Amino acid sequence: MGLWSKFLEREDASTYISKDADMPRILHTKDFLALGVGTIVSTAIFTLPGVVAANYAGPGVVFSFLLAAVVAGFVALAYAEMASTLPVAGSAYSWINVLFGEGFGWIAGWALLAEYIIAVAFVGSGLSANFRGLISQIGINLPPALSGALDTHSLFGWASSVSGPKGGFVDIVAFIAIILVAWLLSHGVHEASRVEVTLVVIKVLAVLLFIVVGLTAIHPENYSPFVPAYNPNGTTLGGFQGIWAGVSGIFLAYIGFDSIASNSAEAVNPQKTMPRGILGSLLIAVVLFVGVSLVLVGMFKYTKYVDNAEPVGWALRQAGHPIVAATVSTIAVVGMLTALIGMMMAGSRLLYSFGRDGMLPKWLGQVTENKGLPNRGLLVLTVVAVLVGSFFPFSFLSELISAGTLIAFIFVSLAMYSLHKREGKDLPEAGFKMPGYPVTPAIGAILSAWVFWGLSAEAKIYALIWFIIGIVVYFLYGAKHSVLRSKSGK
Repeated sequence: MGLWSKFLEREDASTYISKDADMPRILHTKDFLALGVGTIVSTAIFTLPGVVAANYAGPGVVFSFLLAAVVAGFVALAYAEMASTLPVAGSAYSWINVLFGEGFGWIAGWALLAEYIIAVAFVGSGLSANFRGLISQIGINLPPALSGALDTHSLFGWASSVSGPKGGFVDIVAFIAIILVAWLLSHGVHEASRVEVTLVVIKVLAVLLFIVVGLTAIHPENYSPFVPAYNPNGTTLGGFQGIWAGVSGIFLAYIGFDSIASNSAEAVNPQKTMPRGILGSLLIAVVLFVGVSLVLVGMFKYTKYVDNAEPVGWALRQAGHPIVAATVSTIAVVGMLTALIGMMMAGSRLLYSFGRDGMLPKWLGQVTENKGLPNRGLLVLTVVAVLVGSFFPFSFLSELISAGTLIAFIFVSLAMYSLHKREGKDLPEAGFKMPGYPVTPAIGAILSAWVFWGLSAEAKIYALIWFIIGIVVYFLYGAKHSVLRSKSGK
């Protein structure tokens, strides 16, 4: 069998459905809405509106959020149809395996693996930074050795821009947060979902509290000019260029909806719950992001948010609402656990899928006997995320989250053409149909590629290195141990 033929060999969807049968279907629409909103509306909503307004778009940051939502929306429509037709663990990895072949499926899955691992570490570090900022207000400061990632500049002479704080050894708060969420997930999806729903409700109420209180401090003159003139040498980029630069920076905030799809093997009536969860969570997130952006740039001139790592809390304090600021900041820290829950659930299901198919050691593809949980995949994800998030600096890899996800988005959008040809034949009829087919999948793929092109050169280089590693792993291990290959006797 030729190398290319092996790369294109496809798995039967019924095999995945049969293998995933041990994972109980207990998640409803409210659970997926909580997972989606909890993952999307995380650290970004309290930081990105101010950062993007100050550096790129001014009050036009609203347009950046809306444009990013349009791109994410086209892809989310494809995800909704895919998940309703193929409700199996692993999302894009499993879908592309069925529709395009094992090799392409591995590439899509490897891209998502980068997203989940780095996102867990990223959120853990963000939670830690915000928590340490909160306790410092009451005079409590952790020692430098426990306050940040390894000081690689001191050890190896690497550039300080990619290093942890001076004297740092381990980010103990990130370590504890990741371990705590892993422990919760290891005890059951139902238990984790109840915690997720509760925290998401509290977090959304905190966002609404900011919007309501912030509206009392709006100064209309701060909206003028709504889109600053283009100035490549200024503090704010401005013009359409600034708005589009903001899209590339903001897109990271929206990618969480794809994590929902990784749990579709545990969905009750996935033909309905998956589309509702994916599209509903994205819609709620867009409304909240736009609301926070409009209020934030209306409270103070957007130039006030330059180099401001905590724009929401700062604006509330400056407007004379210190108690509300402390409340919102505290809830924001606790609410970051929701993103950890969502990403760690998705990542553990993806690793389970790799093991299920023999692409990585098969013991990863086993679930617990009593609750059908992929705890071995969860263990591996936890260990890697702890190493990345607690012991090593990863700021230079943060854009790899967007890079890997955008590549998966392109795959899923293009896979819609293969899916439509097979629905009602060897694949079930979809419970949700992507509107505007066949035009909308192409738009989703083109827009995703456009956003990818707008990422930094470093992000593209890191993505290339990650994919080279993935291809090596595939040919040295996955292609030789593939369950699909052994099943076909090839």
